[in-house]
Formats: sequence, structure tokens, C-alpha cells
Amino acid sequence: MSRVFHRHLKASYPTAVAGDGPYLIDAAGKRYLDACGGAAVSCLGHSDPEVQAAISEQVKCMAYAHSSFFTSEPMEALADFLVDRAPQGIGSVYFVSGGSEAVEAALKMARQYFLEIGQPERTQVIARRQSYHGNTLGALATGGNAWRRRPFEPLLADTTHVSPCYAYRGQRSDESAEAYGERLAVELEDTIERLGPRRVMAFVAEPVVGATLGAVPAVPGYFRRVREICDRHGILLILDEVMCGMGRTGSLFACEQEGVSPDLLTVAKGLGGGYQPIGATLASARIRDTIAEGTGFFQHGHTYIGHATACAAALAVQRAVEQRGLLELVRARGEALRARLQQRFGDHPHVGDIRGRGLFLGLELVADRASKEPFDPDRRLNAAVKAAAMDQGLMCYPAGGTLDGRRGDHVLLAPPYIVEEDHLDEIVDKLDAALQQALGQVGH
Repeated sequence: MSRVFHRHLKASYPTAVAGDGPYLIDAAGKRYLDACGGAAVSCLGHSDPEVQAAISEQVKCMAYAHSSFFTSEPMEALADFLVDRAPQGIGSVYFVSGGSEAVEAALKMARQYFLEIGQPERTQVIARRQSYHGNTLGALATGGNAWRRRPFEPLLADTTHVSPCYAYRGQRSDESAEAYGERLAVELEDTIERLGPRRVMAFVAEPVVGATLGAVPAVPGYFRRVREICDRHGILLILDEVMCGMGRTGSLFACEQEGVSPDLLTVAKGLGGGYQPIGATLASARIRDTIAEGTGFFQHGHTYIGHATACAAALAVQRAVEQRGLLELVRARGEALRARLQQRFGDHPHVGDIRGRGLFLGLELVADRASKEPFDPDRRLNAAVKAAAMDQGLMCYPAGGTLDGRRGDHVLLAPPYIVEEDHLDEIVDKLDAALQQALGQVGH
């Protein structure tokens, strides 16, 4: 018996021993095409020599220095790189070790900002149902994933959740995409009025919803209306790009495609590409300057924030993405993969929707295509798809509870930015075989 406290204590896992570009290899020599980047993490694949060299060089000179004593060259250089390319208004970066920590930091930063400007009554956070913002208690409370929240509900701070921008399920047949977005904007404003505009601290949202909904982008204009509403009421806009950011959707920051700039922006996964654990909270110059001119001290911190080796790795990843023109490749390969998915599954009786941006794509699985009726959750279709895909030598990211935390299944695809055309064919072929196998097992 393994002495590791694994995620699932009744499951057994193959042992990963090596990486080869977009593939992982287990101890038996079996190769798995990583079509989900683990969890939209491995943007450069698993064996990039430039990133490996950057890590090695940093460790040779200095692996770690605690940020209460020192800054470091990699941390300063990575902050400069990100701010120089960030949405308008972003002025500084707070480094952490992952996405949940980034969201926690953003929430605390928002709270401290309002304390600094003399508005302590602002304590309320609004987020969206079927969102996911992390597993630490503050991030979990913010997220609207009912299944993940349920066991820990008594420990969670009160958060108000509004409807997601989920056109496949939410847009009525008699309304345009713009009208649907406007209806959601009205719901947000009504919620703010009900809570009391002077009590609301922040609205938190993923520009493209990842794990919980499966690569769902907003309808055109939605985020511009959200930004306008937040500005009118003095509410901070926190955009969570932990999964969808750092090039995953075809622009370095996903919100670039929405035409908005947030007050706080969280990134992780693709920031370090899995080569080191790292995340970041990007803050507007206004928030940073307010704290700097007030108490001057952000009352928060972790042991490994600004870890020199992690920052060196992330900087190497980001330079590789930029210098190799990988954002353009994400857009091109994303269109090609989506076209292949549409060709293979566009008329599939159990694929209701194919969606996403760039190399961040999702397929929603349904029992009946016409009615959009989901599969019985007790059949655990998503687990069957994952197991069947692994049998095929394919890593994908199926999940359940797409509709409400219990019902609904989808498959998320987020392959490395370095995938070639033949890898796209392999993804589609193996996914097709896995779906056939899984649907045969659960019955349909």
C-alpha cells in the first residue's frame, strides 16, 4: 500500500517517470498524449530544455531567499515582464505558489484596499454559480461549485452567487447573445442593489470558465457591462485567469479578448507551465499605491512567495511562449482542433455543445441532443471517459456536475501550445474511441 495520501484512496495510479514534449511516459513505458496539460498547466509540454536549464542555473546560484529579507533578480524580472504586457492599469505583481493562493491574496488585497480608503463596510463578494476559484477556504467560498463546497459549507464565508454566462444552457431561444448578456448584467446590478452597493467589495469571475463548466466563454459585451456596473458602484473587478490565462485562449491574458481591464487579476497554471509551482495576483497601480501611501504593509504572506527558482522557471516559460510565437500557434492550432472536433462530434447524438477559445476547448455530453437532457449522474460518465481515455493513452479532463454541481458531464481539452497537426488527429481519434468505450459501459 502506498503511504502517499492520494487524491482518491481507492484508486491506483500509473507511475509517471518521464516526459517527452506533449507526452508523459509511465514506468511500464506507455505513452500518454497530454491533451489537458494535466489541468491546463503544461503549456510547453514536459521536457523543454530551455526551462530546464533556467531552473538548473538558478538553483546553482541561489534556490530560495525568504521575501521578508530579500528580493531577487528572477522575481523582479518576472514582475517587469508581466506588468509590461498586462491589461491597462495593472501596476504590480504579488507572487504565490498556485491558483488558490492567488485568489486568496486577491480577496485579502481587495479587503485591505477598502480598509485603507476608509470603507470598512465593504465585505460582500459576488461571484457566479458553477464557477471554480480554488480549494482554500476563501477561494472555495467564492467559487460557485456546489459539489466542492458542500462538505465544507459550515466553514465558508457568505458569498452571493449570480447566474453564469453559459449560453448553451442559459440563453433563451427568443433572445440574442447581446440580450442574454444584458439580462445577466441586470441580474448583477439588481443583486448589488439588494445587498447594498456600499457593502459590496468585489465581483469575481473567470473570463472563460474552466474546470466546472468546461471552457465556456462569455457572450460578446458581457464583461464590458460588468466592468461598467462595478465602476458605477465602486466595486473591484477580480478576474480569475488561473486556468484560462497566460496564453491558453490565444492572448496572453484572456480578458484582452473582452476589452476590459480588471482591478485584480489572478494567474497560475500556464505561468510556470508545471516546471515549478507558481501563481500570481496582478494588482492595479491604484490598489498598490493606496496601500503603499497608507499603512504600506500588505497583511498577508506565505513562506514561498516570490520563490526565486519558481520565478526563474516561469520567466523562462513566458519568454519561450513569446519568442517562439506560440500565442499565434495557440490560435491556429486551436482553430484546427476545434474544426476536427466539430467534424467528428458535431452531429454526435451525445455531444450537445463544442465550445471554447484557443487551445481551451470543451465538449458537453448529453443523454439527448435535442432536449439537452444530461446523463444520470449515478452512471458517472465523466469518470468512465477519463478511464477509457487513459486506456487509449490520452489524458483529457472530464468532469461532472456541469449544470448544478450534480447533473451534467463535459470533457475539457487543454493541450500544450507545442502540439503539431498529427497530435490533433491523435487527440480526436483517441477521444472518439474513449467516448465509444465509456458510453458502451454506462449504457445510452
